[in-house]
Amino acid sequence: MAYPDMPSAVGVRQHSVAGAPLLCDAQEHGLAGDGTTNDQPALAALVNRLGDAHAADGRARIIYCPPGVYSIRDAGTVWRTGVSLLGAGPGATRFVLSNSGNRADPTPLAFHTAQLHGASRERHLADCMFADFEIDGSGVASADFNPLAKGLGLQYLVRGVFRNLYIHHTAATGLGCDFLQDCLIDGLLVTGCGRLDNGTEMGGAGIGVGIGGWGSVERFNVINCSAVANATNGIFMELQEGGKLRPRGIRIIGCHAQGNRFGISDWGANGLIVSACTMTGNLEAGFNVSAKGTTGTAGRGGILTDCVIDGNMRDGVSIGNTPGPYTLRGNRISGNGRYGYHQRSLGGTEELVAEEIVIESNDFYGNSGDAIRIDRPVRDLFVVGNRIRNNGRQWAPAMTGHGDSVSYREKEVVDRRATWPNDGHRGKVLRVGREIAVVAANDDTTLTLAPIRPDSSTGWSGQVPTPGTPYELPSAPQVRAGITIGAAVDHATIRGNRIWDNREPSAQNHGLWITDRGSCVDCRVEDNDLAGNADSAMRLDTPPIGGRWDRNHGDDPS
Repeated sequence: MAYPDMPSAVGVRQHSVAGAPLLCDAQEHGLAGDGTTNDQPALAALVNRLGDAHAADGRARIIYCPPGVYSIRDAGTVWRTGVSLLGAGPGATRFVLSNSGNRADPTPLAFHTAQLHGASRERHLADCMFADFEIDGSGVASADFNPLAKGLGLQYLVRGVFRNLYIHHTAATGLGCDFLQDCLIDGLLVTGCGRLDNGTEMGGAGIGVGIGGWGSVERFNVINCSAVANATNGIFMELQEGGKLRPRGIRIIGCHAQGNRFGISDWGANGLIVSACTMTGNLEAGFNVSAKGTTGTAGRGGILTDCVIDGNMRDGVSIGNTPGPYTLRGNRISGNGRYGYHQRSLGGTEELVAEEIVIESNDFYGNSGDAIRIDRPVRDLFVVGNRIRNNGRQWAPAMTGHGDSVSYREKEVVDRRATWPNDGHRGKVLRVGREIAVVAANDDTTLTLAPIRPDSSTGWSGQVPTPGTPYELPSAPQVRAGITIGAAVDHATIRGNRIWDNREPSAQNHGLWITDRGSCVDCRVEDNDLAGNADSAMRLDTPPIGGRWDRNHGDDPS
């Protein structure tokens, strides 16, 4: 059976082209690997030679780079079909990128783009592997942010493999490859990428894959990767052209995203599967669905399952602008600095109402605000079988302090006279004069601060305050609930959830709260156990209209 968009077979000759071996030792073909010689011209020449040979005989070639430091300066290498680059392992084989002699050139290690090289479905790359080496991008600089200043930047790649790479401190995205078909990204460590992203650009990710170039199906997996302290997303998928079909066939499995702005993001896929991942300590959200990408298109139909989403500075899961559906099932969502799950508006042009959001069998606990908060209209919402306990931990009142008991460090504030409740200020914005910082955690006398941006050594917006300077911590939200409905919710099913608080002091005020901005029309709220919250089982500032409200244990009809 022929599949659409599947490249056709090519002929392979029995014998390879003379003088173009199938396996090349780079140091026998002009690369020095001594950390001083510019190895880029020799690498480019070898890639072209082997690429020409593959075009002639159809046989893929491998460039093996023995242990060494390979300096790549002032130009990137345009890659060719059928050429692979292998090293002796990260730390042993290192490619050090620099553009000190040509600041106008972004100098990726390898690239092949539609804009510069005419990459397309018809002019795609195929049968390329990049494995077992390190890319150090710390030597690349420019006056303005350049999204091409990546470690690897390939577009339209078929049967590609990226395996066991350590990519760090690139000016833009570490691995930024678009339009992948039948590809594998396996075992990458990407750290500190997007150095030159000022926080407003969206090109400074660890692993960023543009999608939509092959139609409705793009088959590739991202597995066993770690993305740490990258400027925007740790790992994300982004639809590249407005009006294109959101592609299916993409999976992110067994990955770790820590200390990025967003951990893992879906900006335009259809049916993205994210499974068995850990998202922790990210500054905005652990998992993010939004229409903030280049095409203003959010993902839909995705499944987030069996993940640990813990200790992110704001929301654990942030869902915005998707038309739906989307499913969260079997995740641990805990210890986040604002909400566990937040349905919100994040810009873009998507539909105003999301449909068929499913939040099922998750474990929500220890979040600073509400466990589940709906601040954007939703229709046919399903919240079923979740365990929601001990949330609303940001309960400490407003605090001030100054004088000889107060000292400041890059990521720490100490007030020896304080008696702060443990993590009662987590997620708050601390103000000291003109400087601000976000509290990541606290004990009775010490505030631990989140970095002001990924990979930063300080938590302050400016200079570290001088000792004794007065500080201000704002008050906590007055109401903190297990489930909060702060927008129009129609035909929802909220069933079989256990919502309670058994810590001392109890900080989760209500099991279910409909705010004065929320509404619940024709909803089915049944068989929930709401006993054991701090104030009451339910708080209904806006009375529900229609539907069924039955057998909710702990609810007092009066």
